[in-house]
Amino acid sequence: MQMDDTLSNEMDFAALLEASFAETALERGDLVTGNILAVDNQGLIVDVGVGRDGIVSRHDIERLNKDTADYQVGEQIDVVILRVEDMDGNLVLSVSQAQQSEDWKHAEELMNSEEVWEGQVIDVNRGGVIVPFGNLRGFIPASHVADLPRGMNDDDRKTFMSGLMGKTVMVKVIEVNRKRRRLVFSQREAQREHREVQKEALLEALSEGDIRTGTVSGLRDFGAFVDLGGADGLIHISELAWHRVKHPREVVNVGDKVNVYILRLDSEGKRIGLSLKRTQPNPWTQVEDAYHVGQLVEGVVSRVAQFGAFVSLEPGIEALLHISQISDPSPADAAEVIYEGQTLLMRIISIEADKQRLGLSLKEVTAEENERWLARRAEAGLPAEASEEDAEVDGSQDEADSVQLEGIMNEA
Repeated sequence: MQMDDTLSNEMDFAALLEASFAETALERGDLVTGNILAVDNQGLIVDVGVGRDGIVSRHDIERLNKDTADYQVGEQIDVVILRVEDMDGNLVLSVSQAQQSEDWKHAEELMNSEEVWEGQVIDVNRGGVIVPFGNLRGFIPASHVADLPRGMNDDDRKTFMSGLMGKTVMVKVIEVNRKRRRLVFSQREAQREHREVQKEALLEALSEGDIRTGTVSGLRDFGAFVDLGGADGLIHISELAWHRVKHPREVVNVGDKVNVYILRLDSEGKRIGLSLKRTQPNPWTQVEDAYHVGQLVEGVVSRVAQFGAFVSLEPGIEALLHISQISDPSPADAAEVIYEGQTLLMRIISIEADKQRLGLSLKEVTAEENERWLARRAEAGLPAEASEEDAEVDGSQDEADSVQLEGIMNEA
């Protein structure tokens, strides 16, 4: 009997010693799991297995928009150690911080995996927007708000961001700092990644030669960008129209719905080349119906070189006036007698529609024909010649086009 008492005492002592070690090991900020022993209007009493019970205040529970009635005796919950011992010797616990700890872990996982997450904007200030993340408040700095125009003052920036109130936005976690309680999101990074995924999917779905509908999303001097449904393709300025274009705004505006031809696909570089003019009839296919050799035509000089000039007869149709067809004798340099923007009366001397070539002659026009032409222009109130500004041509056409035209001149 005495042996049994001794063994029992040793077991009690071992249990107390283990509990003492467990209690000593607890530190502020530790996340532990406990069982609810009691629930009342003041809060919860929780057994966390350290030989004494901890207290969760009602105020802490209300931070989760909950009430003590939402908890049941015997329920298992996670808590964070706020104080190992308060002034009354109590172990103080927090349910709200335990849930926030899970949110911090989740945020860290999203940041490490670089996954995109969706949240709803609940507040806006001049510095950015607030998006709840579980029991945390995440912040999107203004510099990471997608599509925010540059150069705005504080008031205009806040007005722009106020349009996000209540909206669901895609974000990426770019900073998690528990100690400073900083959780920072980027909508811009999420949008960029989302568009990259969409572009890859679109590149797989597209084929060269397809006709697609898109929306003009931006204009640059060199062309127009078109949103094809999450990814942008580029219409080079040379592919906007069959005629020469000085700036894309002459043909399209931002927001326009357009049908475009898929010209080139670069899966490796993730680029989509588009054409607008190839969705429209090529005017050269109708040249032989509209013109014939010997016909007198009026045109405006679009470009001048030493060996001749190009003359625009109509949008998309440029003809060659070779230096040998300007006068007898031929000038040493076409620019000595012809300038860009000049309106001329000429005679067609050759047509090669399949090669998109049309030859003109100035010297084949008689003095009488030229006088009658000038008289008709005068009667119509037209100047004898167009101003250079009226027909000024942008030199930003693509290199291939320029090489082709120069080759035609050299052959003529």
